[in-house]
Amino acid sequence: MDIFDNSDLEYLVDEFHADFDDDEPFGEVDVTSESDSDFMDSDFDFELSESKTNNETSALEARNGKDIQGIPWESLNYTRDRYRENRLLHYKNFESLFRSREELDKECLQVEKGKNFYDFQFNTRLVKSTIAHFQLRNLVWATSKHDVYFMNNYSLMHWSSLLQRGKEVLNVAKPIVPSMKQHGSLSQSVSRVQISTMAVKDDLIVAGGFQGELICKKINEPEVAFCTKLTSADNDITNSVDIYNAPSGSLRVMTANNDCTVRLFDATNFALLNRLPFTGL
Repeated sequence: MDIFDNSDLEYLVDEFHADFDDDEPFGEVDVTSESDSDFMDSDFDFELSESKTNNETSALEARNGKDIQGIPWESLNYTRDRYRENRLLHYKNFESLFRSREELDKECLQVEKGKNFYDFQFNTRLVKSTIAHFQLRNLVWATSKHDVYFMNNYSLMHWSSLLQRGKEVLNVAKPIVPSMKQHGSLSQSVSRVQISTMAVKDDLIVAGGFQGELICKKINEPEVAFCTKLTSADNDITNSVDIYNAPSGSLRVMTANNDCTVRLFDATNFALLNRLPFTGL
C-alpha cells in the first residue's frame, strides 16, 4: 500500500492552529504580562473585515464548492474524500473498553446512514476555543441558534453569530471573590483556575477546574455569585458539571469529582444539598 503523504495538510493545520500548540496539555496557560492581563479583561471584538474574508465560509460558498473548513484542497495532491478515507483507515481512536469491539458491535444497532440532520450555515476560524486535553468535555455550549459559549485560555467567551463578535463573560486568571456570602456556605475565593468542564443553561454558567474548583455566575451579572474548592486532595479534578431542574421545579447544580463524590447544590443560594459518594473502579 502507498504511504499516504499528508505533510501538505499538516502544514495547513499547523498554520490554522499555531496558537494552540502545547506539549503539556495539563500545564498552566502562560499569562505573563500586565498587557496580556489587560487584554484578557477587555471585550474581545472579532468583527470581520475585508482582509479576513478567507477565514470564513458561508452556506452559499459551501454550496458552490468551497470547503467548509477553508482548506484549499484544489492546491493539494488529493481530495478531501481521499484524505478522510485514509485517515479513517490508519487513525486509531483512544479506547477504554472492557470487551472487544467485535462483541460490542454485535449488540449495537446498526446505524442507518444517508440522512441529513443538520445543514451547514457558517464557519469562522477567527474564534479560537482552547481545549487542553482530548478527554475534556462540554467546553463549548450553544444556548441558542446564535449564541455560543467557549473557553479561550483563561477567558470564558460568548460569541454571537448574528453580531459576528465576541465578548468575555468570565476571566479566571485573576482572583475571583464570590459576591454571595452566607453563614455556613462553602463559598471561598479561587484564582488562576484552569477550566476542565462547564455548563450554560437558564441564565447560569457553571464551571469546574483542574484543582477541584467550582464557579457559578449569572450570565448577565458582572460578579461571580459563588465559587469554592470542592476538594483539596491531589488530582481531584472537577470532571463534569450539570444544571438541571429537580422534580419540584427548583434549579439544581450537580458536580462530579475524582474524589468519587457527586455533589448537589441549590442553584439559588448554592447551599450544598447532598453528597453522593461512590466506589471508584
